[in-house]
Amino acid sequence: MKKKEKFIKIHDLSVSSVLLNFINNELLPGTNITKNRFWKGLNDTLHSLSPKNKKLLETREKIQKSIDSFHLEKKNKKFNFTEYKNFLKKIGYIKKERKNFKIQTRNVDNEISNICGPQLVCPVSNARFLLNAANARWVSLYDSLYGSNIISEAKGAVKGKTYNPIRGKKVIEYARNLLDKYIPLKNYSWKDLNKVPNINNGKLNIELKNKKQLIGYKKERKKLSSLLFKNNNLHIDILFDHNEKLEINNPEGNQDPLKIHDVIIESAISTICDHEDSVAAVDAEDKVIGYRNWLLLMKGTLVSKFSKKGKKVIRKLNSDREYQSINKTKIKLHGRSLLLNRNVGHLMTNHAILLKDGSECPEGILDAFITSAACLHDFKRKGNSRTNSIYIVKPKMHGPEECEFTNLIFEKVEKILKLKRNQILCGIMDEERRTSVNLKECIRVLKKRVFFINTGFLDRTGDEIHTSMEAGPMVIKGDMKSTYWIKAYENNNVNVGLMCGFSGKAQIGKGMWAMPDLLKEMMHQKISHPLSGANCAWVPSPTAASLHALHYHEVDVFSLHKTIKKRRAVNIDHLITIPVNHNPKWSKEIIEKELKNNCQGILGYVVRWIDQSVGCSKVPDINGIGLMEDRATCRISSQIIANWLHHGICSKKQVLEIMKKMAKIVDNQNLKDHGMKDHDPYQPMAPSFEKSVAFKAACDLVFHGKYQPSGYTEPLLHFNRLIKKSV
Repeated sequence: MKKKEKFIKIHDLSVSSVLLNFINNELLPGTNITKNRFWKGLNDTLHSLSPKNKKLLETREKIQKSIDSFHLEKKNKKFNFTEYKNFLKKIGYIKKERKNFKIQTRNVDNEISNICGPQLVCPVSNARFLLNAANARWVSLYDSLYGSNIISEAKGAVKGKTYNPIRGKKVIEYARNLLDKYIPLKNYSWKDLNKVPNINNGKLNIELKNKKQLIGYKKERKKLSSLLFKNNNLHIDILFDHNEKLEINNPEGNQDPLKIHDVIIESAISTICDHEDSVAAVDAEDKVIGYRNWLLLMKGTLVSKFSKKGKKVIRKLNSDREYQSINKTKIKLHGRSLLLNRNVGHLMTNHAILLKDGSECPEGILDAFITSAACLHDFKRKGNSRTNSIYIVKPKMHGPEECEFTNLIFEKVEKILKLKRNQILCGIMDEERRTSVNLKECIRVLKKRVFFINTGFLDRTGDEIHTSMEAGPMVIKGDMKSTYWIKAYENNNVNVGLMCGFSGKAQIGKGMWAMPDLLKEMMHQKISHPLSGANCAWVPSPTAASLHALHYHEVDVFSLHKTIKKRRAVNIDHLITIPVNHNPKWSKEIIEKELKNNCQGILGYVVRWIDQSVGCSKVPDINGIGLMEDRATCRISSQIIANWLHHGICSKKQVLEIMKKMAKIVDNQNLKDHGMKDHDPYQPMAPSFEKSVAFKAACDLVFHGKYQPSGYTEPLLHFNRLIKKSV
């Protein structure tokens, strides 16, 4: 049995000793904030804002009940869209749109305002992953190509366990083609060069089509070792090798006649350090792990020690990169991804702190205080933000009132931490239906601190299903992307962002590529994101970041914004079109296939979450393809089954049988997954299903999915994880 948690009284708060010690002994020292100021401010804020937080959640439930009643009253009647739309306006679901405006956000870093590129999302609980993400600002193109399926294994180009020169040659050819495309030479190709270029008297001995692309260089022993170029405001660093060093671990020496050791791509421009969907943090112990990692990132001292291929590795944050310009002035480039912090939303509470009435504190308010306080350490060193801005991404807000509440939280934090007004900047996750239909008004209430809007297809679909649960059976999950609302949703996000003056000031983002092993497919598909006008888009790994960065060399997003601004506004009717199949005639085989796919995904994610505290990982799907799973993917899968159960497309007995079958498959997949060796030993769910907390949690998500607030998975996951931790 786990040792009982100790609580200490401070003002009107009962604080977990684990959290108290972290704040007093690690977080506050080195800041100008006294313990008394911090705790009094937190105490007053929690007690004054908790009732407001609760009331907003009650409003969510009230609105949901009204929508449920509307659909139930219209059951078996022809759906009248105009009536539905007017109803949503009447209950305040759709707000009146006011006059146009421009955001007034100030002091944003260049990574937000001027550079278009990939954005990583990383669980804040994993130090090694965080360091990999932060250091993914600069990534080896050679390594990324060699290790991915972009380079075919045909004709002897297999990866193997040792370096394959045939594959290496293909990598070099691919890279040369990219250089010809993005940094073209005037009269010849990069493929024609057979010796290292040189710079003498400030002049490069090879001629570029665009001389302005050459930014700087490095020399070692008077020989050129690096050429730095820029295209679409992104850097490409070509490293030359005079000493026959190894490119891509080649034991035979550099096989490149031009002696290019590597091509380094400026890749993950920004990274979201996530306290939300990609972590499993249910108590003070868990929260402090994430808080500490974020604090050490802000101090610049985060270190991860681990073994790789039998060798001990120590990983830390990369330094800035230094070059010399043609006119011999020094150039310094930021060596790390700009780090943003995703706090939790307004829903969850945490017993790390109890209020005077014994209730748990709103977790989002706690996150705002602690993650902002950690940034005070960065202000002295400017290792992250050079403008002393704090970047907090806020998820799962429902409409303008909840955005306004976030603004109020940040105002309180700024006052207590002695920050300037609007020094905490806010990213709006456009992933709930009530935010989508009121996006302009959501931005308006945060117009002085908004730095980011982003579409999240999975959460947004989960909310789409739950909001209209009573409207009828939803289309198959895979068909959602071809429905009216999804196209309207994706376009509206960009349209509204540009209308509100985001271009050159703030990020307009798009969602995750969920298949980290299928990067060839990513290169074909994900270019759609910059082509849509998004100046950032999510990727699952540093390798994916380096490859997706090539799309931003291909597309000049800021130029594209000028065209997109002219297109017609999205019809709100399309945005609220419900993806119901009014006449479902699916075969038994199709229904069973859909259930198996969703059940397997839920179980694969939940068993790691509950048993091993893994909030995000590459989980094999039913076909063995690794998919990045987090709570958003779990939300959509559980809600689609809950919807089908409610409308009689399938039965509880049928779903339970499939759950048990899929549990056996998931057990087998996890027992073979070497990537989970650093976690607690895997505990199979089958055949003792009744003893498995994870299996029970997965079933609860489905069978009680209709009754979960907004269809969220957090309440049930947290409840069952706490049970598991208590054993």
